[in-house]
Amino acid sequence: MIKILGFLMVFGATFGGLIMTAGFEKAMSLLMGVIVPALPGETVIIMGCAIAAFIIGNSMHVIKASLSYMKKMLNPEAYSKEDYMELLSLLFVIFKMAKTKGWLALEQHIENPHESEIFKAFPNFQKNHHAEVFLCDYLRIISLGNDNPHEIEALMDEELDTFKTGEEHPSHAIQAMADGIPALGIVAAVLGVIKTMASISEPPEVLGKLIGGALVGTFLGVWLAYGIFGPMASAMGARAETEVKYYKVMKVCLLAFLQGCAPQISVEFGRKILHHDVQPTFAEVEEATNNVPTFG
Repeated sequence: MIKILGFLMVFGATFGGLIMTAGFEKAMSLLMGVIVPALPGETVIIMGCAIAAFIIGNSMHVIKASLSYMKKMLNPEAYSKEDYMELLSLLFVIFKMAKTKGWLALEQHIENPHESEIFKAFPNFQKNHHAEVFLCDYLRIISLGNDNPHEIEALMDEELDTFKTGEEHPSHAIQAMADGIPALGIVAAVLGVIKTMASISEPPEVLGKLIGGALVGTFLGVWLAYGIFGPMASAMGARAETEVKYYKVMKVCLLAFLQGCAPQISVEFGRKILHHDVQPTFAEVEEATNNVPTFG
């Protein structure tokens, strides 16, 4: 909701400021006599070209992801505190079993996580197909004998870099649109000036409205870029960072365990890198891990 409030404040500050500087009657006269009549045509030129350029410059995958992120950005965190509590508890169970029974005891759970009693006990994680595959792939590599933390870390870094790049594509695409919209506003303004020059014989009051209508293009381009699409791109980029953070927690915990840390300490490593608004306390994680079921 805070994002919606921010967008409403952009509208309120823009037109509220116009009313404060010009007076209510004059502002309404400008809105209804100059700005509103020019808006449809200027909007078609600016947004039509911006959307067309967006389609030309991006793959269908990025276009769909960008549309999806426009809805996701209303929630700044991809995962809640409860999601991270469940993840840390799952990792604790896996590490505890690996430490007491060996990596081979995890094989049946890794190979078929949908039927695993361990993964079934953590339903939110089990529903996250990409995260489940990510974790099981590395557990499988380790169970097959490659438990060198430096090699695992290098491989994880490569995969996370690829994942991060993919998650950041939508924000970069929208930012590129935001960067181009002011120039498209100038295009709309120039077309308005051309229209005005074709009516140069008209009286000053008519020319004034035509020139004012042309300048609406410049105003609209700058306003949309810095008031709407630029902030949208920033919000989408921040959301993408929280998508990647979930996987970084798995990486940090797994590497800590491979380097010899106890299960409880390993999950503490992951807890420490979380953002404060979703970070559980040490006591909360300890209580959650103490209450996890025992698996045979």
